[in-house]
Amino acid sequence: MGRDAGAEEQISEGLAGDSLPLLARDGRTCSYFVDEAGDGTLFDGKGRVLVGTAGCTRHFVLGLAEIGDAVGLGQKLEELRTRLRADPYFSGVPSFDERRGRTAVAFHATDDPPEVRREVYSLLLHHDIRFFAVVRDKRRVLNYVRQRNEREPAYRYSQKELYDSLVRRLFRDRLHQLESYDIWFAKRWKSDRTAALGEALMAARRRFAERFGVVRDVEIRVRPSTPRQCHGLQAVDYLLWAVQRLYEKREDRFLKLVWPLVRLIHDVDDTRAASYGAYYTQDRPLTLENVKNEPEI
Repeated sequence: MGRDAGAEEQISEGLAGDSLPLLARDGRTCSYFVDEAGDGTLFDGKGRVLVGTAGCTRHFVLGLAEIGDAVGLGQKLEELRTRLRADPYFSGVPSFDERRGRTAVAFHATDDPPEVRREVYSLLLHHDIRFFAVVRDKRRVLNYVRQRNEREPAYRYSQKELYDSLVRRLFRDRLHQLESYDIWFAKRWKSDRTAALGEALMAARRRFAERFGVVRDVEIRVRPSTPRQCHGLQAVDYLLWAVQRLYEKREDRFLKLVWPLVRLIHDVDDTRAASYGAYYTQDRPLTLENVKNEPEI
């Protein structure tokens, strides 16, 4: 049994300008890099349902990359980007125009040309990366919101509510083994979300402690950043894009390519076999054949 639930816990905010994270898994400290694919949008400004319409994603995915040597990976990504920028093959390609702030300054799977994606994926496969993700079907989330509104007419859905709930799921058993954790989040909102994210992380720890009775002193440093400042966020963006392509475009070749890096993908709303959803691992890969396919709403 661990210490009681009153054990000291600390959360501190990292400097937003930090560009090089600490090395991960040094025996005491671990660095996680967190980003999302899709968004939590359900309604437009007038309350009309957008899920299922053009331009609105059907799924929201939150992903985490645990990187063994984040500094080393960052150096390799910079070397690759420098080499590609000097390659005449990409001369005149819009994303390599530095004024556009895309491939020329940071890798981003959505913006990068297909040839660049292949290079980045090949590089990632040669590094110590462990990827975890949680997937929500926004059609199921919409059903929940409607049911809750029937019970509580004053309830108003918030994208931040969905995001924080996935943070709790993603981290519920990943903050208990080492002395400290540096958690790099991609900035998504204009307002400072550091405190709120810290609360979601502490909620994940509390639920783990209540379930297993294991608590230890841990320092958690929440570090909001951008892909341009933090190479680990570029890596997790690429892995998330592969997951999103399967769910949104019914294309799984990218996810098959990077599957050696995947440790767990939890599809919360795939309840065909169990009420808690479906878990995909190295022993049970996520493919187009076994993912659920629900009709339009």
